[in-house]
Amino acid sequence: MSSLTRRQVLAATAAAVLSEAQTPAPPPNIVYIMADDLGYADLSCYGRPDFTTPNIDRLATGGMRFLQAYANSSVCSATRTALITGRYQYRLIVGLPEPLAGPGRSLPPEHPTLPSLLKKAGYGTTLIGKWHLGQLPESSPLKSGYDHFWGFHGGAVDYFTHKSGIATTNTDDLWEDDVKVQQAGYMTDLLGDRAVSVIGDYAKAKRSFFLSLHFNAPHWPWEGPEDQAESQRIRALTDFDGGSQATYARMVTRMDMQVGRVLQALDTAGVANNTIVIFTSDNGGERFSDTWPFSGKKTELLEGGLRIPAIVRWPGHIPAGSTTQQVGISMDWLPTLLAMAGAQPDPSYPPDGMSLAPMLTRNATPVSRKLFWRYKANAQRAMRDGDMKYLKINDNTFLFNVVADPLERANLKNRQPDVFNRLIAEYDAWNATMLPEDPTAGSTVFTPDQLADHFSYAPPARPVRPPPELMSPHARGNGTATVRERTA
Repeated sequence: MSSLTRRQVLAATAAAVLSEAQTPAPPPNIVYIMADDLGYADLSCYGRPDFTTPNIDRLATGGMRFLQAYANSSVCSATRTALITGRYQYRLIVGLPEPLAGPGRSLPPEHPTLPSLLKKAGYGTTLIGKWHLGQLPESSPLKSGYDHFWGFHGGAVDYFTHKSGIATTNTDDLWEDDVKVQQAGYMTDLLGDRAVSVIGDYAKAKRSFFLSLHFNAPHWPWEGPEDQAESQRIRALTDFDGGSQATYARMVTRMDMQVGRVLQALDTAGVANNTIVIFTSDNGGERFSDTWPFSGKKTELLEGGLRIPAIVRWPGHIPAGSTTQQVGISMDWLPTLLAMAGAQPDPSYPPDGMSLAPMLTRNATPVSRKLFWRYKANAQRAMRDGDMKYLKINDNTFLFNVVADPLERANLKNRQPDVFNRLIAEYDAWNATMLPEDPTAGSTVFTPDQLADHFSYAPPARPVRPPPELMSPHARGNGTATVRERTA
């Protein structure tokens, strides 16, 4: 057999290079990390002053930080409904409770979801952590697009007992796929352990993957990694007689440590450069959270109940160390990640969210948004249009410029009545396209006996004006109601 000529060698080399160039790059892996009840300023890269979050900060250093990111709701299950469907939660029965509690409502298994659409595009899909979209047998992550699940179904569990009630109750809520399991350990650490293992398994299989890592931290009960005795003491998971800023710091920094382990696992597996990593929260912060520069907390449609941190890293595609003023919301992640993965939404269920991919990867100019919220407790309503926000709480109505006035202090409704009335009309038109509020669905709100800063204000009764003969001459002159002393 004759040896190859130089021309044949060059031709073969050129063909190989051309073939490699024509081979499409594998779609990016996606790691979506969501904290629970983390406030806007609870990360050091967003300004938390009393502790640091170096691993999450590293994501911001390597990616883009959103300065105007919103949750779809000020409580968890409603936001999770919007996240997984890409649509306003008010379109589904499961999205009406605030939050979901008990059986009877669940995410319909037939509804397309972010994991089911990515699975259809060839992704492996795993959820680790909190589900909170319904209970077996009607609902589970495996019925809505995830191949694997390790975590809990309900809205909260104890960090050590993994129960949805206190230690003495029979409320174990730790699952592997659809089988209840037992495993000792601090929940934040266990979720990190499982995430590291899943990343390694997908990398060895050389399969593109979507990993949802939904921490329960820093949701109550207020238990840091050394607080196992506290899990035996508490008499309710809501834990209104526990917690402190120091405990909260330990909970958040432990979560940050596990995020660091996840990032290291991506590096070790050699897949970090082709992995989109998102870190965010499901709603605004609660008792010990820092929501500066906003007012309001969880369960409220003030900015502090809705604004959340959001960070995205994709090396080589998203500018490192950048920020964006683009207004985003939880339901945007479905169209965004489908676009980045080369997948498509189901045309029968068009997303209400929009793709943020142009802003993330092509430095597109931010676009103005119209976003809507409602919350049954205290008859709360809100709409953001550009920089302006309409807000209603019970019978009180407001118009704020939330860019110039993030604390929501200057009520502009009388100065800009045309804007105020237009936003009300647009809100009413949008609301008419959603499911009506369900009178049987719960809606959580904090009460004055739970949190001292939620005190109720009752205007003082107007003083009864005494008859003139009982008033001093000075009081009769200036209209005050000072009563003269009578002499015997």
